[in-house]
Parts: sequence; C-alpha cells; structure tokens
Amino acid sequence: MSVEYVKTDETLPPVAVVERPRWTPTKIVIWVAIALIAAIGWVMVAFVRGENLSASWFVAAAVGSYLIAFRFYAKFIEWKICRPDPSRATPAELKDNGRDFTPTDRRVLFGHHFAAISGAGPLVGPILAAQMGYLPGTLWIIFGVIIAGGVQDYMVLYFSMRRNGRSLGQMARDELGRVGGFIASVGILLIMTILIAVLGVVIINALAESPWGVFSIAMTIPIAVFMGVYMRYLRPGRVIETSVIGVALLVLAIIAGGWVHNNPVWAEVFHLDKTTLAWCLMIYGFFAAVLPVWVLLAPRDYLSTFMKIGTIVLLAVGILVVNPTVQMPAVTEFASNTSGPAFAGALFPFLFITIACGALSGFHALISSGTTPKLIEKESQARLIGYGGMLMESFVAIMALVAAVCLDKGIYFAMNAAEPLTGGTPQGAADFINNSLGMSGVQTSAEYLDQAAKDVGEESIISRTGGAPTLAMGMAHILHNVFGGPAWMSFWYHFAVMFEALFILTTIDAGTRVARFMLGDALGNFIPKFRDPSWNIGAWITTIVMVGAWGSILLMGVTDPLGGINTLFPLFGISNQLLAAIALAVVFALVCKSGYAKYAWIPGIPLVWDLAVTMTASWQKIFSSDPKLGYWAQHFAYRDAVAAGETSLGTTEGVEAMNAVVRNTFIQGTLSIIFAVVVLMVVVMALWAAFKSITAREPLPTTEEPYRPTRRFAPAGLIATKAEKEVQAQWDKLEPSAVRQREHS
Repeated sequence: MSVEYVKTDETLPPVAVVERPRWTPTKIVIWVAIALIAAIGWVMVAFVRGENLSASWFVAAAVGSYLIAFRFYAKFIEWKICRPDPSRATPAELKDNGRDFTPTDRRVLFGHHFAAISGAGPLVGPILAAQMGYLPGTLWIIFGVIIAGGVQDYMVLYFSMRRNGRSLGQMARDELGRVGGFIASVGILLIMTILIAVLGVVIINALAESPWGVFSIAMTIPIAVFMGVYMRYLRPGRVIETSVIGVALLVLAIIAGGWVHNNPVWAEVFHLDKTTLAWCLMIYGFFAAVLPVWVLLAPRDYLSTFMKIGTIVLLAVGILVVNPTVQMPAVTEFASNTSGPAFAGALFPFLFITIACGALSGFHALISSGTTPKLIEKESQARLIGYGGMLMESFVAIMALVAAVCLDKGIYFAMNAAEPLTGGTPQGAADFINNSLGMSGVQTSAEYLDQAAKDVGEESIISRTGGAPTLAMGMAHILHNVFGGPAWMSFWYHFAVMFEALFILTTIDAGTRVARFMLGDALGNFIPKFRDPSWNIGAWITTIVMVGAWGSILLMGVTDPLGGINTLFPLFGISNQLLAAIALAVVFALVCKSGYAKYAWIPGIPLVWDLAVTMTASWQKIFSSDPKLGYWAQHFAYRDAVAAGETSLGTTEGVEAMNAVVRNTFIQGTLSIIFAVVVLMVVVMALWAAFKSITAREPLPTTEEPYRPTRRFAPAGLIATKAEKEVQAQWDKLEPSAVRQREHS
C-alpha cells in the first residue's frame, strides 16, 4: 500500500492521508467470497422455486450486492466524476457559524443523514408492493439503489458541497436559468406537500382507534423535549448518554401503553378516530416547525437514528436466527392486472413508484443539498455518507419486504385491502379473501383474523392500510420467536408501531420546516423580510400556509371513501420519483458542464428509466379509462352518477361519500398533470444546458466555488486507518488556540 500525506500548511500536520491499497491474495479471497454469497443468495431468491424458501437468502443477496456496489461502482463514480480533493476546504469549514454550517464527525453525520432521508417510504412501499410477489420488489430495491438511488444521493451531495451547500432549487436556478429554477422550486414545494400529507395518512392508519399506539406516540413529544433540555442545559454535549435515557423512556412508554389499553377510562381518552388524529398531527407539525430546533426536532433525530438502525439490525438478526419461510409467491396474479387490493396498477410502472424511497427517492435530494453538505468535513467522506447512507435505507426496504412476504397471505391481504372491500370486519375480510380476492391458494377465516388481532393487543387488524401495521405484524411474528415468546407478541407489535412512527414524524416535522424555509425564500423575492429567519411572524405565516396545504390533503386522505392510501400512495410515489427526475436532470447537466460528458450516462441511465416510469404512470393516472386506475375516469364516473341521482356506486354508499370522491379525484388528477408538466419542462431545460456545454468550443462557466485550501484533518472512512490515527494524534497534540489562529489567518 502506498501512503501519501497531504499538507496545505507547513506549520500544521497533514490535512489528509491518501492511501492506495494494492490487491493481495487475502483481499481477492474476501471479495470472491462476498461475490459468491451474493450470487448464491440471488440464485435462491430469483431462480429456486419451492415451498420452503428461506428469508435468510434475501439478507445474503442484499448485503453482498451492497458491499460490491459500494466498493466498485461508487468508487468508479468517485474516480471518474466527483474526484474529491483532500486538500480542499468544504463549506462546513469555510462558513462555520456553529449553527447551519459546522464541521461534523463523519459518524455522527452519517447517522444524521440516514435519519433525515429515512421516512415511511422504505417501510410502506415494499409492504404494498409485496402484493405482486417477492421477486419484482427485491430486484428493484437492490438494483435500483445501486444504479439510481445511490447515484442521485451521492452526486447531488457532491455538487452541492462544491457550491457552498446550495439547495437543489438554487442549483437549478444557477445552472438552468431563472425560469428553470423558478419552475423547479414551485414543483418541489407542491411535491413536498403531497409527500408530507401521505406520510401523515400512513401514521394515522397505524394509530387510529389504537389507545396503546396513540399513548406511546404522544409520550415521545415530552420525551424529546426533555432530551432537548437535558442536552442543552443539564448535560451539554452528552449525545449518547441522552439517547440511552431517551430509548429507555421509549420502552417505558410502550409498556405503559399496554396499561392504558387495558384501563377502560384511559383507553377511552386515547381512542381517537382518523379525523381527530389528523388535526392533532397538523398542530404538532406547526409547533415542531416553529419551535427552536433543539427543543423537539434535534432530540427526535437522535432517538430516530438509534431506533432506526438498531431495530433494522435487530430484525435482520431475527430473520437469520428464526429463518422464516416466505409465504408469498415469487410473482402473483396482481403483477399483470390492475385489481390489486393494496394499490391498483400493473407491475410496470406502478411497482417502481410504489417502492419509492427504498430504491430511488427525490426527497433525498433535498437533504443531500440541504443540511448534509453544510456539515461534511471532507470531500472524501461524500461517498460514505451519500451512497452509503442510501444503501442503508435500501436495506431497511428489504427488511420490510421480507417481513411482509413471511406473513400468512390471509393476514397480509386482510390488513392491506381497503375498508370498502372488507367492510372493516373479520367476517367481511374473510369473505373478500375467499371469494373475491382473485388470487389462488389464499384462504382464511374470521376466527383466525380475530385471533391474530388479539395476539398483538389490538381490537382489529382489518383494513389497516398504509403498510405500517403490516410491517409491525411481520416484525412481531419474527421477533417474538427470538425474544419473549408468544406473550411478547403485543409488545413487539407496538414497539414496531413506535419505531415506524418515529421514522415518519422525523420526516413530517423536518419536511414542514424545510418547506417553510423554501416558501420564505420564494416570498422573499417580493417581500424581503420573509428571508429573515429570526422574523417570527414570517415563520408563523409560512408554517401555517404549508401545514394548511398538506393538512388539507391529509384530511382528504383519511376521509376518502375509497381508502386514502390506496388512491394517494400512487400519487405520492409518482411525485417522489418526479422529484428524483428533477434532481437527476440537474446532475446530468452539471456533469456535462463540468467537462465529464462521456460519463453522463451514469446519471443519464437512471434519469431515462425514471422518466419512463413516472411519465407512463402519470399518463395512466390521467388518461386511463379504467376507474380503478385513472383519476379522471373515476372522477367522471362518480360525477355522472351523482348527476343522475344515484346514491351509491361500487363500494361507495351515500351521496356525501360520492361527492367526496368527485372532489378528491379532481384534486389528484389536477396535481398529476401539473407535476408531469413541471418535470418535463425542467428536463428539457437541463438537456438544453447539457447540449450547449457539449457543443461549445470552450467550457461553459459553472457556479462551482473557487478552490480554498483546508486546514483541518478528518478520516475519510467510517473507521480510521492506522495512518489516519497517527495523523489524528499529531493534531490532538496541538494547542486548540494555535489551530484556530492558523485557521483564521
């Protein structure tokens, strides 16, 4: 191995260590072994057909593929396009203000980044997509993240880092022009409204009429506030200590939820319907967005990071120990028709938009061009945080898929079929599954479904759509075999609900805050005062507007007679993937303008695929004549029925419910048109910018900041090498005042 020590100031120790390892027989054997494990896993998952497919093979195929992708494909992108400069200062160093810009340990930053990008998508999407079988979802989750999701997150982070941490909208404005930037900013705000609303529908479907779940989640608010006060005033900087206390309090909240559930008086207090929960979530979103970040948002991030990674690792261990058998077939009948009970639409394109965050997520681009580039210490850490963080989220999606496909098929479809199909009762669900589902070999009974609910401490599990309750049920079925036995089924179910709610609330409160900032920047073009973050009135106004926007969609979803998640989640997936198309288009233009046009296929391939998927899905949702699939076909069918004086249509009973469908489908259909048009305009402008840069005689200027030498040291990888530890020891010996003096000189 050759080692190069990089210096930018002869009076200071090296600022970086560049190590070029050589291939040795031992390393070759290790990587061959990893490749073989992944290959065997794929053979078992993709080709072996039988009644006893072990879920452990999914873990082998996923982990082996991730390791190979990170070591080779991500490294190829780093060599050919990103080319990190270890001597270059990052925005965190250059603009360090202790608030928005501050150099952050790469281990802490990896956790923050993962917590910020991980919402409900990697949990909900794979659960819903399981109705098409385990194979299509597995293929897209793993290969999608390698070719598309990881590429987007890494490259957006890199280009934002080279531009002082500018946002995606600002980069679009800088590189594509004012018109392109304005269109992109409007599109991002509209899409964020849909994303936050659908995440709210997911959490409400998991908590509705569940005193245990509502109490446990409600307790996370005072727990987070306590953690914020504890870290700021009582024990400043004690992150791990505070997080341990927080996790202990969370476990206590789950146990106490069981006491509340069994107490008739308190159970009635926390037995809330969907509409009431929607208003509670809107009130929470407002306060979480306007309160100082240390009060609620930051402590919840700490809790979420520990809970997210810890729980997923725990589930993976449980799968390896229990080795459950996959119940769902590789491919089901719903992959080739539009009659799936969880969501309507055939495999292409709807599988690829249903599995949103697990493989490719536009929302991630907002984080990769938001907080993370303002905190990263070294350019060489971007591959770990951007590409590696996305691989971790993909692993979450695989674990969610495995939990779903290992469930009894009757339980799965009873939980994910909308209430109009099941009637909301065990007997109605059993009748639907046995007589109307349209899938061979699936039988169940009302008694079996009723007992399944009692096993997890719930009154009912019927039509608990949205994916979150199904994942909780799958985790409970696996983990109770490792820890606690059957008596612990209810604990593990509600622990999983808590885990998912923390996932989702992190995205809702952070998303609302980001949306508030973006709206303030937009209004600041007309009223400059809105750009002042310390102006409380402006913060309240922008927050009220954004909460009102996503809150109205949320109320529409939880009261939708057709089942809100069934009609809204396709729009959520389309919106999220359209946002990814905007990010990939901007990256494509930047690669060409940076002089690396021959490698533009790296973001170009996922961009073309994403456009094919999202535009096909948008076309079908807008123009399909099938009322189960097309928003406008559904809209006109219900409108004509109301005009004809009918009081019911399909599973919808009552004129009021029919009018709600007319209103909801009009909004959803209109948004589908707007989103598709906005994205096409941005992509055309990006292609034009790329064409001009390729055909220009001289390189076109970009908005990349000029080079500034760094005067800081930090390891490049998650684990410091021997040489990096030696250099770190040299820095540790220096007087802090001397280092600061040289940094500011």
